Amino acid sequence: MAEADDIRVLIVDDQALLRASFRLLIETSPGLVAVGEASSGHEAVALARREQPDVILMDIRMPGMDGIEATRQICGSVQTRATRVLILTTFDYDEYVFGALRAGASGFLLKDVAPSDLITAVQVVAGGDGLLAPGITRRLIAHYATLPEEPARFAAILHNITDREREVLTLVATGLSNTEISEYLRVTLPTVKTHVGRLLAKLQARDRAQLVIVAYESGLVTPTR
Repeated sequence: MAEADDIRVLIVDDQALLRASFRLLIETSPGLVAVGEASSGHEAVALARREQPDVILMDIRMPGMDGIEATRQICGSVQTRATRVLILTTFDYDEYVFGALRAGASGFLLKDVAPSDLITAVQVVAGGDGLLAPGITRRLIAHYATLPEEPARFAAILHNITDREREVLTLVATGLSNTEISEYLRVTLPTVKTHVGRLLAKLQARDRAQLVIVAYESGLVTPTR
C-alpha cells in the first residue's frame, strides 16, 4: 500500500521491457511508488495530468511526440507544474541535453546508471533539486564557449538579485554543491540554501539545473574560450 508521503513516479519509455524493469526497481524501493506507465509523449502528458506524479522518468526518443516536447508541455502547464521530469536516455547528444533542460527537465541521466544512483536521483529531483549526470555541467560550459559573442540577451532578469546572490549563482553555474559553496564563501550551509532558494524564486527557476542555464544565458558567467 502506498503511503501519503511516498514519491509517486510515472515511467515513460517506448520499450515495454524497460518500463517493467524501471517499475520493479521503483516498487521495490522504500518510499517510492509507481503510479503508471506511458509508451509515448502523448500518453505521458495525459497520465501526468491525471495522476499528478511527483517525478516522471522520461525517455527522449519515442514515436509521435518525443520526450522533450512532452517535458515542455508538462513543465509548462499550470496543472502539472509541480511535477519534476528526470530524463533517462541511452543517448547523451548535446542537442538532447540542452533541449531537455530548456524544456524544464530537472535532471538528465543515461540508462546505464546504477540502480542505486537512479533511486537517489529520483529522491533528489523530488526534493526540488536539479541533478545532472557527471560531466553535463562541463559540457554546458563547453557549449556556451562555442557560441558567437553577442550582447547578454537575458541580463535584465538579474536586475533584482543581490551581489551575494550573484556570487552564489556564479558558483552554482560552475557545478559546485551547496556544501562546496559554503566552504568557498565561508558561510553556513543554511545560509547558502537560503540564497539558492531566493535565486530560484527571483529567477523563476525550477531547480539548480535551470539556474545553470540562466547564469550562462544571462551573460553572468562567460566561459573561457
